[in-house]
Amino acid sequence: MKQLPKAQTDPFKQQFQGDVVLPDDANYDEVREIWNAMIDRRPALIARCKSADDVVQAVNFGRENELVVSIRGGGHNIAGNAVCDDGLMIDLSLMKRVQVDEKARRASVEPGCTLADLDAATQPYGLATPTGINSTTGVAGLTLGGGFGWISRKYGMTIDNLLSADVVTAEGKQIRATEMENPDLFWGLRGGGGNFGIVTNFEFQLHPVGDVLSGLIAFSFAEAKTVLTKFARFTETAPEELTVWMVTRKAPPLPFLPGEVHGKEIVILALCYVGNPAEGEKQIAPLRSFGTVLGEHVGVQPFAAWQQAFDPLLARGARNYWKSHNFTRLGDDTIDAIVEYAARLPSPHCEIFIGTIGGETTRAAPEAMAYSSRDAKYVMNVHGRWETAAEDAAVIAWSREFFDKTKPFASGGAYINFMTEEESDRITSAYGPAYQRLAELKRKYDPTNFFRMNQNIKPG
Repeated sequence: MKQLPKAQTDPFKQQFQGDVVLPDDANYDEVREIWNAMIDRRPALIARCKSADDVVQAVNFGRENELVVSIRGGGHNIAGNAVCDDGLMIDLSLMKRVQVDEKARRASVEPGCTLADLDAATQPYGLATPTGINSTTGVAGLTLGGGFGWISRKYGMTIDNLLSADVVTAEGKQIRATEMENPDLFWGLRGGGGNFGIVTNFEFQLHPVGDVLSGLIAFSFAEAKTVLTKFARFTETAPEELTVWMVTRKAPPLPFLPGEVHGKEIVILALCYVGNPAEGEKQIAPLRSFGTVLGEHVGVQPFAAWQQAFDPLLARGARNYWKSHNFTRLGDDTIDAIVEYAARLPSPHCEIFIGTIGGETTRAAPEAMAYSSRDAKYVMNVHGRWETAAEDAAVIAWSREFFDKTKPFASGGAYINFMTEEESDRITSAYGPAYQRLAELKRKYDPTNFFRMNQNIKPG
């Protein structure tokens, strides 16, 4: 592991207002740890920023000392881009302030916030913006890659609700990006990942979201083909207030499931209705006829509580490997492949999920933002998750095989937040028609590729 000389680190420590963590410090291992336990990298220095000025100082230090630089927000990215070996890790996780303007329905959010931090600030006002489904996810990385979740069909992707961003560039300058100010950068930030700078503040549009009808309905895996087929056809015409996702995995020991199915394959429909719960009950009633219901847990609860429902199954510390495709439609071939591979899950923690989007997420023009996959109505994540290194080969092979099996049925593009480190060959196709413009933008804002620990776009 690289050790920076004290002649370099001491002056930086003296001027930096945040916390500097070095490899010999007692909290070094704790601070460098991220969500995916497969990532075990050791930075030479960790700069824990507390303000935008700290970010400027950290960027300047990294550039002047020609260090590899990684940016940590929530540390949740599957590829592990938050942490680097032998370089500078700029840690934003201490920057967690959220300010809510209830009247304007806007929130100003610092880049260390998780989805839980954002919800905690906005939900007391009965407001929310579309984010993800795991409350420990970082707002920054989720947003820069696109962002979608339970209320996206109604209110769009996270980037559709981004109003402005304050950015520190590779030159250490602080600039603002909006539709009117540096609009080219604003276009690139909405889906272009961390390629163009470090966002020190996000401003989001908020929407009225209070209690929601939400929960899980579990079905026998013996009827998986039927359940998935009915799910696919139902979601093609469901109202935008209703989101239904499909998860197939081995049943965890949930209290509403009979003990005899614990540890066995099941199909789960996860649902969220944004609107009058009585109307929502009418809309979800057909779901129960899709097959033999093993159990259900559906009711009205605060949106923030539903946002945390999957946290226990997605806790940090496990080994993770994902593969993902977009789909415009779920046909029989795709459904058959899901059933085939869900029948031989290599770990009790593995799952295949289909996130249903569409609705408002499809209304922006493909060229309106860097995220161009506006035809995607379903996003599939092959979620390999396991506990020990001895299982690596089996789970990774299963994930790759299923990815290859379903590739012929997928649409173009990809969701970069689900892409692993090895998928650099997919970056051009992931961005599709936006890639060339992104490369030109990279040349303007980061011509030396200073920000390269990401799904990297080379300066064009």
